[in-house]
Amino acid sequence: MRDTLSQFVKEKRKEAGITQEELSYAAGVGLRFVRDLEQGKATLRMDKVNQVLSLFGYEMGPIMKPRDEESEG
Repeated sequence: MRDTLSQFVKEKRKEAGITQEELSYAAGVGLRFVRDLEQGKATLRMDKVNQVLSLFGYEMGPIMKPRDEESEG
């Protein structure tokens, strides 16, 4: 899921034609946070993720995760 989120944000940012620095300023988060988000860092504050996503009209929410065959045992 981290890869999906990081790819989504990066694609949306590029579609908007803005730099990571411009995104961080517009979202009110630090440049390092944007870089960590786009690189798929495992631990990020959800409120800050939502600040970034809200610029594109999105927010985080639960999604169904497929069960792994190995974890069912």
